[in-house]
Amino acid sequence: MHTNITRGQALNLLKKYNQEPFHLLHALTVEAVMRYLAVQLGYADETDFWGLCGLLHDIDFEKFPQEHCKKAPELLAEIKAEPELIHAICSHGYGITVNVKPEHEMEKVLFATDELTGLIGAAAKMRPSKSTQDMEVSSLKKKFKDKKFAAGCSRDIIKQGSDMLGWPLEELFEKTLSAMRETEKTVQTESEELTK
Repeated sequence: MHTNITRGQALNLLKKYNQEPFHLLHALTVEAVMRYLAVQLGYADETDFWGLCGLLHDIDFEKFPQEHCKKAPELLAEIKAEPELIHAICSHGYGITVNVKPEHEMEKVLFATDELTGLIGAAAKMRPSKSTQDMEVSSLKKKFKDKKFAAGCSRDIIKQGSDMLGWPLEELFEKTLSAMRETEKTVQTESEELTK
């Protein structure tokens, strides 16, 4: 899976439809996690494609929350996004807003990590360090079990994603947390630049 879209084009489109600092940070976080996992899972030559899917996955969410994943194809057409890219982005809404099923491993990773990055981000904010750097999987598991914590992050979707991938939850936690630790500083810096 490859794309002719440049990251610059993708960022311009993202900023056109997303102004909320929280949404921009989320987009950059999921992009970084996707790029990291592409390499880890043996898809290094598709890193850019994985990254752009992460960066643009919520392209329509801020302005068109009622049409999430339904409006995306129209917005992505502005940068002539390939059908594969559109399918991948829409598939993260599978069973929630659309019936586009994640088929490729990359789509399943996007589906599983999207909600999980939110949970990890919320857990990091509660730490004295405000960081994922010193977070252990065991403390993430506790937060996952506590339904009141970051209640907006759907545990069911995270579980469904790990099932789709055929990974135990612990492995999904481990991989996503490692990706966020590894990329946290870069994401933070770029997020501050974008929201200036």
